[in-house]
Amino acid sequence: MAHLYCTATNTGVGFFTHQDRTSFYLSAFDGIWVVGDKRTGRAWIQRVNGTPKTAAEAQAIVDGKVEEQQAEWDNLPEAQKTSSVVNMPRPVKYTLP
Repeated sequence: MAHLYCTATNTGVGFFTHQDRTSFYLSAFDGIWVVGDKRTGRAWIQRVNGTPKTAAEAQAIVDGKVEEQQAEWDNLPEAQKTSSVVNMPRPVKYTLP
């Protein structure tokens, strides 16, 4: 399945609907919305005033967010990194679908 990528601000209730979720692929990844390349997906991007991004631009945005999270994790005290209560592994980069 082909995907479209965009940034958009989640405005809460109604930002996406049950019908949206069943009409096309929709998922959020660290500041990027990944949308199925269908008529309904393209219409959703317009409805939410999304800013289209290329796959490379979207991946760069996600990589930047993960790097920020990694820096925050790196700055945590060692006790927090290894605490069984927190159990928070260091964020890792991933490839968008």
